[in-house]
Amino acid sequence: MKKKLVSMVLSLAMVAAVVTGCGNSGSAPASTDTAATTDTAATTDTAATTDTAATTDTAADTAADTSADAASGELIKVGIINNDPNESGYRTANDKDLKATFTEENGYDASFAYSNENDEQIAAAQKFIQDGVDYLLLSAAGTAGWDSTLQDAQAAGVRVILFDRVIDASEDLYEGSIVSDMDKEGQTAVDWLKSQGLSEYNIIHLQGVMGSAAQVGRSGALTDTAEAEGWNIVTQQTADWNAETAQQIVQSVIDSGTSFNVIYAENDDMARGAVAALDSANISHGVDGDVIIMGFDCNQWALQELLDGNWNYDGQCNPFQSSYINDIITKLQNGETLSEKTIIMDEKGFDATTITADDVANYGI
Repeated sequence: MKKKLVSMVLSLAMVAAVVTGCGNSGSAPASTDTAATTDTAATTDTAATTDTAATTDTAADTAADTSADAASGELIKVGIINNDPNESGYRTANDKDLKATFTEENGYDASFAYSNENDEQIAAAQKFIQDGVDYLLLSAAGTAGWDSTLQDAQAAGVRVILFDRVIDASEDLYEGSIVSDMDKEGQTAVDWLKSQGLSEYNIIHLQGVMGSAAQVGRSGALTDTAEAEGWNIVTQQTADWNAETAQQIVQSVIDSGTSFNVIYAENDDMARGAVAALDSANISHGVDGDVIIMGFDCNQWALQELLDGNWNYDGQCNPFQSSYINDIITKLQNGETLSEKTIIMDEKGFDATTITADDVANYGI
């Protein structure tokens, strides 16, 4: 698919500065939400991911798995640390999935803490350890800095399970991890982009929260390939997963008159913000447009953009991990040895020229 380069003549003064705040996906102080949730039935979102290694344990199945503890009246106490559920559609689905599984009806006493900042998550983890949770479930905002906290958990007899994101820590400090392969997500996307055979690659790279596993994996694949292939990265800036910030970054490039023909956004919300800037400047995009649009996460509205031809590519990131976590806990409670330390979620990428309405319905989150 050949693309024309977009070259905008500078008609307005260049934007003086790019806002880098998070907006509504920002780093609010870690908040906690204790125990009971009303979503006791298995979320219907999980049924949508038909070949992402089934994620639908019903409430009855889950309760049966933990029946020994529930029957004795001894709930399994878990502290769940996650990123801001308002960060993106992916994170909202992830949080909803967790709350549907870790309920009193299913044998759990669950508390939740949220932050996009590592230091706030670490403080929340220390509090959960002091509170004497049985399990600490962690989706880390950043990959580094967790060793001391995980050592404290181990010393206190608290078992740690990672979900969604990996961390830089020794494997003996946690029981298991259920994660996406962010490096593979990025490489799959970059391989697709390379296959488009553009005469030139001039890329706006919109990064997620710096240091997060998703950012590291998705950025690394593009940076490495761009260097090897001689692609031009017009700008590479973090928009902190935020649509408004992404829009401002792209607008500043447009105003500068710099040519570009690809926008590689590390999540769907940033891709949406980028497109808003293009639309404002009457720059065509998507299938047969002047700019290739790439996103990640497969929100249903984003996949619809592909189906409508407004975007070109979206990389899947599977948010439904709770059934896998529950399975690990059940095995550990029964004294079983885990057969594998790390479970990699099955994921794929979607092309606007081949996506179907069924794909939108089945894979959209």
